Amino acid sequence: MDASNGESPAAGRFDMIVIGAGIMGSCAAYAAASSSRAAPAPARVLLLEQFDLLHHRGSSHGESRTIRATYPQPHYPPMVRLSRRLWEEAQAEAGYRVLTPTAHLDLGPRDDPAFRDAVRNGGAAEVAAGDTSWPWAGVFRVPEGWAAATSELGGVMKATKAVAMFQALAVKKGAVVRDRTEVVGIAKRGDGSIVVRTASGEEFHGAKCIVTVGAWTSKLVKSVTGMDLPVQPVHTLICYWKVRPGHESELTPESGFPTFASYGDPYIYSTPSMEFPGLIKIAKHGGAPCDPDGRDWAAGGVGLAEPVARWIDAVMPEHVDTAGGPVIRQACMYSVTPDEDFVVDYLGGEFGKDVVVGGGFSGHGFKMGPAVGRILAEMAMDGEARTAEEAGVDLRPLRIDRFVDNPKGNLKDPVDHKGE
Repeated sequence: MDASNGESPAAGRFDMIVIGAGIMGSCAAYAAASSSRAAPAPARVLLLEQFDLLHHRGSSHGESRTIRATYPQPHYPPMVRLSRRLWEEAQAEAGYRVLTPTAHLDLGPRDDPAFRDAVRNGGAAEVAAGDTSWPWAGVFRVPEGWAAATSELGGVMKATKAVAMFQALAVKKGAVVRDRTEVVGIAKRGDGSIVVRTASGEEFHGAKCIVTVGAWTSKLVKSVTGMDLPVQPVHTLICYWKVRPGHESELTPESGFPTFASYGDPYIYSTPSMEFPGLIKIAKHGGAPCDPDGRDWAAGGVGLAEPVARWIDAVMPEHVDTAGGPVIRQACMYSVTPDEDFVVDYLGGEFGKDVVVGGGFSGHGFKMGPAVGRILAEMAMDGEARTAEEAGVDLRPLRIDRFVDNPKGNLKDPVDHKGE
């Protein structure tokens, strides 16, 4: 498929080439096409996808994702807040919504450092011990020694619809979108331009390039630079459970039910379902390492549903039924770094600042897609991320060089699970 608002990519020359059309690449293409840097002429942007658009083989498909600002790491809440604003701006331009605001609830052992840091960094309000008047107190059985904290910044995003929205907005700005176009090489020419080569032998030339290929990040970066970028593809399972009869209308965004996360082992996250009446998405963060080109679709989610069922039976037994297991199981992939922090940086080497890579979003990046896309576009086109700086977003923890002296990057203690 080609989508270009009437403009043909046959000339093969662009100001920006974005490789990978998941949420990050689609947001980056939209941001680049919206840039005023090339004024009075708009930037010519090409977005390439190796599979069909809106495919289910990566990390950007599905019914829903969560947005929340409660993070143990202080560098994420400012990015989430920036992204929340950009979600609203994009929806206003599109004329329809993909994000339904809700409250957010965090649960966890009262003395758990990750829980405490997430509550503090996200500005959540902790429920007083013994208080049974807080919203949803009748839904959750908070275990002894645990605490609950509520925050206003939550929400449910329609994942596939959101990706489609940003692709449509990019095309509206004049971007060219090509699917079934696998990139196998990126090189810098003597004149300073970037040439992108495809498996079919096509070549596209650009002044700048953004790489957002998800689970294929380490493979492509290795083939282009020889660098071993530690981004591990992980096969995971998204589970939808049956809400017990009589409670279906309670556990919905329309009724004010929140997104929620539960710290400890296992780390659990949940999104009220908007597409499947009578079901609720509750899943465990984690999965099994995989080859994105050779996944075991049958066995990839083994062991992920049982811990969730035990958690439900302990915390939400009157409202969610675990008999028979999850009603729907959907396969997905994470692209996980050792510290579960993103990679947002220049590729460096011979490419200098002309090629930017965004990857390793580790199962919790979708909510920040609009912010990451804007940051990647500004880094590539302007050599700096002004929007990030203005919003107080610290990109230093996301640099590639954090792995040079420490293979585990920012990791000092066991990973603070972030989930969706």
